Amino acid sequence: MNAVKALCLLLCGTIAAAADFTVKVEPSEKPLHNAIIRIPVTDTSFPKTGLLTSESESIPFQRTADNQLIFILPSASSAKTFRVKPNSSARSESAKAELENGRVTITTAGKKAFVYQGEESELPRENIKPLFKRGGYIHPVFSPSGKQITDDYPPNHVHHHGIWFPWTKTSFEGRAPDFWNMGEGKGKVEFVKLDTHWSGPVHAGFQATHRFIDLTSGEPKPALNETWTVTAYQISGANVFDLVSTQTCASASPLILPKYHYGGLGFRGNWAWNGQGNCSFLTSNGGTDRIKGNETRGNWCYIGGTVDHQLTGVAILSHPDNFRSPQPMRLHPSEPFFCFAPSQLGDWKIEPGQPYVSKYRFIVSDGPANKEVIDRLWETYAHPPKAVIQKL
Repeated sequence: MNAVKALCLLLCGTIAAAADFTVKVEPSEKPLHNAIIRIPVTDTSFPKTGLLTSESESIPFQRTADNQLIFILPSASSAKTFRVKPNSSARSESAKAELENGRVTITTAGKKAFVYQGEESELPRENIKPLFKRGGYIHPVFSPSGKQITDDYPPNHVHHHGIWFPWTKTSFEGRAPDFWNMGEGKGKVEFVKLDTHWSGPVHAGFQATHRFIDLTSGEPKPALNETWTVTAYQISGANVFDLVSTQTCASASPLILPKYHYGGLGFRGNWAWNGQGNCSFLTSNGGTDRIKGNETRGNWCYIGGTVDHQLTGVAILSHPDNFRSPQPMRLHPSEPFFCFAPSQLGDWKIEPGQPYVSKYRFIVSDGPANKEVIDRLWETYAHPPKAVIQKL
C-alpha cells in the first residue's frame, strides 16, 4: 500500500509541476489564420501533450522529440495567455505516421494525406529502365476530398516523382554529375535510412536520410548527405505539411552549382493535368501565365487542376530564410511541373561545414486558388506570432 501511495504522490506531483506553466502569444501585426507556432522548451518538466486553455479557447499542443512546443492558433490578431493543462484527452493521435514496407503513410483526421516512399519504388511499367528506380520522395499526395494530386514516373518525364529534391547541372571534383536526369547514369539520390517517425494530437511526421551519389568517377562517390524532416499538421479544411531539407557535403569537396534553369525542390502534378489547358498556375506576384511566370521570383506558387471532376491543387510556400529568397521559379510550359530553382540567378556552391537548409510548406486544398488567402497563409508561415513559455 505504501508503494502505491508513493506512486500516486509521485504522479500527482509530476502533473502539478507540469501544470505550472503559461504560454503567452504576442499580438500579430496582421490578422493570421491557423498559425502554426513553435516555441523552444527548456524545462524538461513541461508536458509532452495537453491543452492550452483560456476562458474562450482550448487548443491541443504537442512537444517534439527535440523539445519544440507546437500548437495551432486558429486566429492571431491580439495578445493571448493560455494555461497549460497536461495529460488531457489531447493525447489521442489525431495525426498518424505509420511505417510499412519501406514507406511512411501520414494520415490526419482519419484521412490519408500523403506517403513518403523511402526504399526504391517498383517500376510501374516494363519499358522503364532499372536505373530510373528511385526512393526518397513523397507520392502520392492527397487533397482533403481524397483526390490524388501528384504523379510518379510519368511517361514524358520518368525521372519525375511527386515531391523530390535533386540538383541538375553540377560540378564535383572536376566532374559533372547530374542527380536529376537519372537516364544519363551520371548521378542519383538514394534513400539511406528512416531516422524516426512520430504521431500525436497536433502533428505527425518523419525524418529520413538521403545521399547524393556521383556516378561519373568510375566508382560511386557520395557528394552530399541530406536529411529530410517532414511534419504534417492536424488542420481542418486543408492538408498542410512542412518539408525541411538539410544538405551537407559528404567529403572535403564542395558541390558547385552553375547557373541553370531548373534543379532543386520539384513538384509533379497528376497526369490528368498534362497539356497547357489542363493545369493552372498562380504565383505570389499574381501571375497566371505559366510562360511569363517562368524564371520569375516568388514567395509561393500554386499549381492545380481537375481530378475526377473535382478542382484541386497545392500552394507551395518558400520560407524567407531560404537561399536567394524570394527564390526563382521554373513553371513548365505544358506539363504539370514546378520547381524552386535558385541556380537560375547564377553560380553558387554548397561548401564543407556550411549546411544548406531549405524550408517549404505545402497547403493542399480543394477548390480554386485564392491569392488573398494564400498571401495570408504565407505571412503566417514566414512571420508567425511570437510566443513564450513562462513558469508560474
